[in-house]
Amino acid sequence: MAFTKPKLSFWQIINMNVGFFGIQYSFGLQQTAINPLYTFLHARPEELPLLNLAGPMTGLLIQPLIGAISDRTWHPRWGRRKPFFLIGAIFCSLTLFAFPFSRSLWMAAGLLWILDAANNTAMEPYRAFIADKLTEKQRAMGFLTQSFFTGLGITLANLSLGFFKNIITGESTTSDGRSGIPYWVFGSFFVGAICSIVSVVWSVSTTPEIPPTAEELAELRAKKSGFFASMKEIFLAIGDMPRIMWLLALVYLFQWYAMFCYWQFVSLSIAQSVFHTTPDGNAELYEQAVVWAGKVNGFYNIVTFVSAFGLVWLAKKISAKYVHILCLLMAGIGLLIFPHIVQKELLFVPMIGFGIAWASMMGVPYIMVVGSIPKERYGVYMGIINMMIVIPMILQTTTFGFVYHWLLSDKPTNAIAFAGILLLLAAVATTLIKREKMDDDKLIPAASGGGH
Repeated sequence: MAFTKPKLSFWQIINMNVGFFGIQYSFGLQQTAINPLYTFLHARPEELPLLNLAGPMTGLLIQPLIGAISDRTWHPRWGRRKPFFLIGAIFCSLTLFAFPFSRSLWMAAGLLWILDAANNTAMEPYRAFIADKLTEKQRAMGFLTQSFFTGLGITLANLSLGFFKNIITGESTTSDGRSGIPYWVFGSFFVGAICSIVSVVWSVSTTPEIPPTAEELAELRAKKSGFFASMKEIFLAIGDMPRIMWLLALVYLFQWYAMFCYWQFVSLSIAQSVFHTTPDGNAELYEQAVVWAGKVNGFYNIVTFVSAFGLVWLAKKISAKYVHILCLLMAGIGLLIFPHIVQKELLFVPMIGFGIAWASMMGVPYIMVVGSIPKERYGVYMGIINMMIVIPMILQTTTFGFVYHWLLSDKPTNAIAFAGILLLLAAVATTLIKREKMDDDKLIPAASGGGH
């Protein structure tokens, strides 16, 4: 007997993605709290780039490896993907709990490597989980539900910092007796530790995986397992990569290089355009610029989770490709306008389009390419897509210093405008993408063990 993938209800899709909320809450803390935490431990500004190397390096190494391993995994009780995001969530929670107890810079830096590895272990199988479980018609809802939880998790992580700062006082000490991490930071990390494990356990317990057929199970058992076999599979998958993924890599080169420029220079741009100061200038005004950058970033993440489900409807109406083009155009134009705004209240206006684009970036590209990926390689290809994100990140950190000095005259506002131009180029590159349809939703022979 044969059956198709069953259509899941709205709440079933929500349940399967609840775990993504905890993962993104943790990433939100990494974006907003880790560098201040380093400075509380007396890191020098010039040390921060190296201290943040964990993010791109673990993303480059962990996600494709975990994807390849999960493709070759099946357990009758735990499934294929769920063991990995459960293990990742456990280590993530333990690390988040330990983080604010850091008494030295080396301890905090070491914990960040563990935290990033755990987050990447948990997140990569989640992308493949959507492709495994949902039919083509429901994938837009699945991936953009993850965008919703991305915006929600990061927003609440940002809000938690301000909330605990207002109610908790005092600070710890470092190993050499100097002032250390404020106690209000502890609250945000403890909440993150709880959210990470509870949300993932919820998804694991409410969402069964589709078991492999007898033929697929025999093929899995025949494949070699282990680190070297998985690494070989990554290189083979890159060699066999469909054309649409190479085109997505071009889009991502412009898109993610631009995003890293924005995140690094938004505070400095606001300081220059609105407050007419620099980090070496009026300290009070610069702190206000940093606060407003936090408000702007929080606002666009709110727009992200509010707009995510609207993009589902729009993707069905005009296709995922044209949704992403439209979103990139809005974000690019917004960043071209952003440096010219001199009234701080108006900074939120271009962030509306930017927030909608952020929702698209976190979900729509996966909709565009997943139909061209063979289902037995969902995991490894989702990991390779993440490599397409972190490689531009590494490229940006190694080249943008030259670009900033020689081409942009050391002006933060020019860096933001440059990011806007790159997003417009990403929109142009997206027009080159054409769908290569695969029949992965065809009838699947029924297998014993249930699941849906």
